[in-house]
Amino acid sequence: MSTDPATASLTADPYVPGHGDLRYAAVEYDLDLDYAIASNHLSGRTTISLRILLPTSAIELDLSGALRVTGVTVSGATLRRHTHRGGRLTLRFAEELSAGHLLTVVVATKGSPRPMRGPDGLAGWEELEDGVIVASQPHGAPSWYPCNDRASDKASYRLTLACDTAYTVIANGRLTGRRKVGRKTAWTYVQDEPMAPYLATVQIGRYAVRDLPDAPVPVRVAGPPRLGTAIETAFADQGRMIAAMEEWFGPYPFAAGYTAVVTDDDLEIPLESQSLSTFGANLAHRGWEAQRLIAHELAHQWWGNSVTAGLGQDIWLHEGFACYAEWLWSPVAGEASTQERARVHWEQLKRKDQDLVLAAPGAKDMFDDRVYKRGALTLHALRGQVGEEAFFALLHTWGSRFRHGVVSTQDFVALAQEVTGRDLAALFDAWLHQAKLPPLPTL
Repeated sequence: MSTDPATASLTADPYVPGHGDLRYAAVEYDLDLDYAIASNHLSGRTTISLRILLPTSAIELDLSGALRVTGVTVSGATLRRHTHRGGRLTLRFAEELSAGHLLTVVVATKGSPRPMRGPDGLAGWEELEDGVIVASQPHGAPSWYPCNDRASDKASYRLTLACDTAYTVIANGRLTGRRKVGRKTAWTYVQDEPMAPYLATVQIGRYAVRDLPDAPVPVRVAGPPRLGTAIETAFADQGRMIAAMEEWFGPYPFAAGYTAVVTDDDLEIPLESQSLSTFGANLAHRGWEAQRLIAHELAHQWWGNSVTAGLGQDIWLHEGFACYAEWLWSPVAGEASTQERARVHWEQLKRKDQDLVLAAPGAKDMFDDRVYKRGALTLHALRGQVGEEAFFALLHTWGSRFRHGVVSTQDFVALAQEVTGRDLAALFDAWLHQAKLPPLPTL
């Protein structure tokens, strides 16, 4: 029986309503785009190779209404018609497609991209004073390209973007080409490892790119020349951070290495994307507030980008883990001990409302600070109960078994009990499923 095209997408993730379609999975995205900085005009086409998962005669792509669809072609099926309304591009076929059927969809678009509003605020393509930042978590990917916008649908990417020659374009993965196209330069990046749509990004600015020495993987920093010395100083420990995290978590997960982009603008918060992170000029310093966030976004390359929660309710698997990476890095950086960080944040949580359940915080509290800190405390409690060796063995196994995969809280609980050989039901129930804050965990 066919899935109803009017309702199929509504169950993809309740925390990101109206996004994602469970009837198919993307295999590869190939974006060929052209962008004009002065007018904020983006045009081009997106080619999506996909596989049908459920018998259906229709599928939906997520695409902001700020972009106009100028053409759709399909290989592998007969397209009867397409409609673009309410941020959804619906494709209806002349026949029902069976599970396993392969399609190639090409969508041509043009318009002026802008951030999209969701339950947690605005996200997506955003103009800077002189450039662009794309920060799509969790619902902003359709602000600039058509996609199956659910975190559980990871695919490989190839992106070519032509832009004014005075600007540098940075995107996910490895730079494979750069060529002059008239008065513009076209930059091509390839992200071979599968990536969730919200992690796809483009950063555009008048940036200088520098390689950092003494890192276990290729590491680059990019930013405006005026901040060159400040950026190099702020990110001086990037190589040591990666080495430490490889010791704690296992091998760095992306072959292209890691890039940190610092914008010429101040930003309220930094944000990770796959194989790179973006920071505002206000974080180009050696203070702990900047250093902890530099560590936090780097840790997301393991927790969030390689090992990805399929549903928003499990976001603690990203944010709690990255927050705990800050606490692990703190003593290495000559700051407070991990235990002291746990104590301070436990005391702060104790003074806040205790009405949040970590394993199901609700869409409006998806990025509440309590998710970050209680998630980190959950890991600290687990470490205290099972011991150092078993705890870090678990993190290595978590990172390797689910490398580039999609996970849930249930997956982590099951693996923790498997690796440690311990009954951890009471610990996980108290920290993940009860609103009351458990006692301060100690090592």
